Amino acid sequence: MTARQPQATQDSVLVSLAVAAENLGVSVKTLRRRISDGTVHGYRVGRLIRVDLDEVRKALVVEIPTVR
Repeated sequence: MTARQPQATQDSVLVSLAVAAENLGVSVKTLRRRISDGTVHGYRVGRLIRVDLDEVRKALVVEIPTVR
């Protein structure tokens, strides 16, 4: 029995952890932790791990409300 893995859609952009980390200003270690805790899905391509840049952005970037 195999675990069901999330499927990346055709219009998603899968990038390396280093590229995603640099793009968002976080460390690769942070992205690995978020994959481990289930906040972000990681996709294995051969031996490499890729993430959907839009998914990571939605999961990690949180708007801070203002008081106005």
